[in-house]
Amino acid sequence: MTDAMQRKAGDAVMTPQAFRQWRKSLGLRQKDAAERLGLKKRMIQYYESGDRDGKTVEIPLSVRLACWALACGVIDFDGQRELPSDGAGAAAGAAGSAGD
Repeated sequence: MTDAMQRKAGDAVMTPQAFRQWRKSLGLRQKDAAERLGLKKRMIQYYESGDRDGKTVEIPLSVRLACWALACGVIDFDGQRELPSDGAGAAAGAAGSAGD
């Protein structure tokens, strides 16, 4: 089992710098990232700064997983498709037909 699989759900593993790098690696503006993640642009700004009103902002597991899915090319999932049991192409198999 990999380190990533052994982490607890509450562990903050994506830094603000990593979040920004993820966004830029996909060529997304903050507004674009917000739309794809279903968030307000302001939340993207908080995640990238790691701060909101002097308090630390952690990137939630659901957002981290959505970032991973988008990086793998998954743009939607209808919850009905079976994923390959060998794990190969799992992300591609989960890709929905919704456009961007």
